[in-house]
Amino acid sequence: MKIAPFGVEMWMNEFENHCEHNLAETCVASLTVAELLDLTGVGPQALDDVLDLRLTYGAIEGSDRLRTAIAALYETMTAENTVVTHGAIGANKLVHETVVAPGDRVISVLPTYQQHYSIPASYGADVQILRLRPENAYLPDLDELASLVTPNTSLIAINNPNNPTGSLMDGEMLAAIGEIAATVDAWVLCDEVYRGTNQSDPGAGPSMADVHARGISTGSMSKAFSLAGLRLGWIAGPTELIADVAHHRDYSTISVGMIDDYLATIALEHADVLLERSRQITRTNLALLAEWVDTEPHVSWVRPMAGTTALLHLDVDMSSREFCVQLLEATGVMLLPGSALDVEGTVRIGYANHTAELEAGLPLVSSFLTGL
Repeated sequence: MKIAPFGVEMWMNEFENHCEHNLAETCVASLTVAELLDLTGVGPQALDDVLDLRLTYGAIEGSDRLRTAIAALYETMTAENTVVTHGAIGANKLVHETVVAPGDRVISVLPTYQQHYSIPASYGADVQILRLRPENAYLPDLDELASLVTPNTSLIAINNPNNPTGSLMDGEMLAAIGEIAATVDAWVLCDEVYRGTNQSDPGAGPSMADVHARGISTGSMSKAFSLAGLRLGWIAGPTELIADVAHHRDYSTISVGMIDDYLATIALEHADVLLERSRQITRTNLALLAEWVDTEPHVSWVRPMAGTTALLHLDVDMSSREFCVQLLEATGVMLLPGSALDVEGTVRIGYANHTAELEAGLPLVSSFLTGL
């Protein structure tokens, strides 16, 4: 099986450890274990519990306590509707390999996380791209989506909030996508790793798993929950889908680590506290970024409604990769070139790291732009 090189991951692998100011980071400022225990109020007893853990495989599908905490993030899910995975990257791959067969039509939005079009293409699927456009606030054109659906469509893959644009679909739009999928009995996979980082609404927002009978939601501890080091994600969806996923999962996962399971459980049992922290950081930092964009004549955007990233359009006479490499060499600031996302002429900026990182990096980008 051949698969396209993963643009984002190749860029991060090449440059992430060689920058002074990482403005390509997509996670809300990561927590230490001590900060996690302090925020959740569980205290040092949790450390004693970890010391008592016997490091066997643990619960294969994820502990009952963890799956119950995951289900609580949704309106209609129970523990039986969930399975734990190695990050959302593992969750997405499991869904694709479970529901997609060679020759199936798969519709993926773009830009999005590259898994959602490169993985099904590697299986021999007929992948059709639904391009998200700035004039539509990077929201899908539902008429265009409906025109791409054929009787052999097995999956529609979306991403909400969207990476990299920060666009946000409401429950009505998610339900409409579900209705389009239902005309051919297709699944809808919604990658929801940024769910809960809305810029205005107080809650986490709607989930595809709750609004469509064949809706599948994936999530993780990495982005909104600031715990990427746990490498823990999940799939939420109909029990028959979870059962089918389990057959594929047996070949790649067995179980996640017991310490990861335990710490993720603590975090999700206090999800409201962690998400409130994330919203405070993302709202503060996006306001700073918006002020900066307003002063930059060579930069334009559609302001994100959620998430941790923004897609900046550049008016410069060079490719996005050339821009990002020269910026990094000249200033130590790391951005992500739009070419890694199949959106040339843009860069992705992550604005949810520590505020001081943004405050230090943005003036350096300005100086570099001035010198071009």
